[in-house]
Amino acid sequence: MMEIISAGFGGQGVLTAGLILAKVAMDNGKNVTWIPSYGSEMRGGTANCGVKISDDEIASPFVKNIDVLIAMNGPSIDKFEKNMKPDGILIVNSSMVKDRQYRDDIKVVEVLANDIAHEANNPRGVNIVILGAFIKATNLLDKDTFAKGIENFFADKGKVNPANQVCFEMGYNSVEN
Repeated sequence: MMEIISAGFGGQGVLTAGLILAKVAMDNGKNVTWIPSYGSEMRGGTANCGVKISDDEIASPFVKNIDVLIAMNGPSIDKFEKNMKPDGILIVNSSMVKDRQYRDDIKVVEVLANDIAHEANNPRGVNIVILGAFIKATNLLDKDTFAKGIENFFADKGKVNPANQVCFEMGYNSVEN
């Protein structure tokens, strides 16, 4: 089982990123849970979601021991880093988080997500950049399978944005092996 927290400010797409993770995993035969948490102020307030992905049944939807933390800002790291498992993966939006010390027992993947999204002419695609980095860092699903899942997620909502695929690819390629 993989336990994931996606966290940041409202408006950064952290809930959508978690929902995409859950939907694509579910569409590929995994059991999933997704629980959002956000302040009443929404955009600009804190937001996070917990996602569990497993081949087996999931007894509880609550994430307690984080395997992967997607942190879009510093306060998210402050809140959740202490709950990460040793050898967990911290994916950081390094466009927003600078000059930071991290735990020695976790793998930190820094992604200039805002910069990459702007370069791709898709400033709202920061979360898609992060998902590309997530797939490269975790190997949860095949890259092409996940890319198609993102496309399907938005198509189901009547939205088509080819720049999302560019953001995903650039985020994926930003992570070194």
